Amino acid sequence: MATVLVADDEFPMRRLLRIYLENAGLRVEEADSGDAVLARLRKPGVDVLILDLMMPGTDGWQTCAEASTLVPNLPILILSARSDVVDRVAGLNIGADDYLTKPFDGRELVARVQALLRRAKPAADAVEFPVLGLVVDQSGHKVTFKGQIVNLTPKEFDLLDLLTRHVGRSFTREELLDRVWGMDFEGGTRTVDSHVKNIREKLRGAGASGELIVTVWGVGYRFEENP
Repeated sequence: MATVLVADDEFPMRRLLRIYLENAGLRVEEADSGDAVLARLRKPGVDVLILDLMMPGTDGWQTCAEASTLVPNLPILILSARSDVVDRVAGLNIGADDYLTKPFDGRELVARVQALLRRAKPAADAVEFPVLGLVVDQSGHKVTFKGQIVNLTPKEFDLLDLLTRHVGRSFTREELLDRVWGMDFEGGTRTVDSHVKNIREKLRGAGASGELIVTVWGVGYRFEENP
């Protein structure tokens, strides 16, 4: 489930956006200022940013520019009452991927967010690490290490696939549970730990040295190409 950070200083607007997005199956977090946005983006877990331009403190223009630097591949949708072409162009030039004016249709908003998510999704069916000799093939649902097949369970594969597609990004155990097992899963975070342990053992059994899945103490796990 993708997470959308909604940034607007007006609570009714944030509530309206939350309704539209959650009804579309998206997770929503809120920020009421540019400073709150930047503070949130210093931690992982945001997949799309919806950003109002007219906010107190650090305004939307500066927030957009800094967010693009802070998280280079983060899709940003500016949602603003400013409808002049010059504003649209300026927004796109400072790092936004899309620009939608208020008032708006909720269906169009959701469609644009979903389009941003699709464009942000890695297009390759396989993630390859030539130096390591590791290949995670999504279409074939197969992992090989230096040509040797690593036999993973479906959930072990999904977990490794997620981590290898976000090299260096730290995921909390809760995020991994949501993304791999789904929000309806009733097990606890120890499920993640046991699956990581199994993946590590199977990779070592294939000849991998070092911990490719690194424990981030107090947070969760991340994949490192150069452990």
